[in-house]
Amino acid sequence: MRYALFLGCNIPARVPTYESSVRAVLSELGVKVPNVREFQPGPPEAAVSFDVSKVDLKDIREFACCGYPMRTTDRRSWLVAAARNMALAEKANLDMLVLCQCCLGSLKHAAHALAGDPKLLAAVNRRLAPHGLFYSGKTKITHLFSLLHDEIGVEAIKERVRIPLKGLVTASHTGCHALRPSRIMEFDDPLAPRILDDLIAATGAESAPYPEKLTCCGAPQTGGNDALAEKIMMRKIAGARKAGAVRLVTGCPWCQLQFEGVQERAAGGVEVLTPVLYPRLLGFAMGLFKEGQDLFSDKSCPYVPMPEEPAAAPAPAEKAPEKDDSQPAGEQNV
Repeated sequence: MRYALFLGCNIPARVPTYESSVRAVLSELGVKVPNVREFQPGPPEAAVSFDVSKVDLKDIREFACCGYPMRTTDRRSWLVAAARNMALAEKANLDMLVLCQCCLGSLKHAAHALAGDPKLLAAVNRRLAPHGLFYSGKTKITHLFSLLHDEIGVEAIKERVRIPLKGLVTASHTGCHALRPSRIMEFDDPLAPRILDDLIAATGAESAPYPEKLTCCGAPQTGGNDALAEKIMMRKIAGARKAGAVRLVTGCPWCQLQFEGVQERAAGGVEVLTPVLYPRLLGFAMGLFKEGQDLFSDKSCPYVPMPEEPAAAPAPAEKAPEKDDSQPAGEQNV
């Protein structure tokens, strides 16, 4: 498959090591990746068990916002923004590889809406035509986790692990927008998701089951009802800690920022759980990132030592972003 890497807005601006670690781990797995930052290289004799010639990644500089912030306030503008990105990928004869769950949901919902309404599709294309673009619906939208799990494969990832994270107990948080509604997202089982758990297991770490696994990160209430957002978050954290987790593994920049921000506000006398983006965890297990330097060194990921390392004072975290993540009326959750 040939993919255009879609970063969205938050990753380049607020979580840049999500991008750099994705480029690093995919390159280490044999994917053709542009603009790879220098990391500790793996041994030249290492091999992978899937056909790397089938996966190729490209950058499209003209990509812009996925339209998500406008989805509940200006439906036509949201659809035009989403379709513009998909049309750019279609023009380059590429599918799209998406890292952010909010972007994934926005693009998938837009594609679904346009596929079911020819008049609406024609109206959107009239807006795209002056820019030399046309969207026909051919563009496939894929999340990073699907690429890793379904195309590259868990076994191929295991072959590249050089520092198995044995004894590290984590709690997984896939993110709401990737799972629901499942008839549109077609990503994982919305009631019993396993993709992220399988990917965590590939690093040697354990993904502990916990009752709050499917609950929201609380981001939709941040900025509107911070007390409720904190209550939702801390209930989830308490459940994960009760299950024995010492890390919370995420795959969405919004969720990552939400976990950090709410825990920072609630840290006084409250046990918290350090969040880490999955590509950072995988990169550490693959030997790409040095201990204490890269795994938690981003401005959005202050370094916290692994359980066997001596404790050190964490760097200050960024404030949680304001966010309106309301769900359109009538939309099915499962």
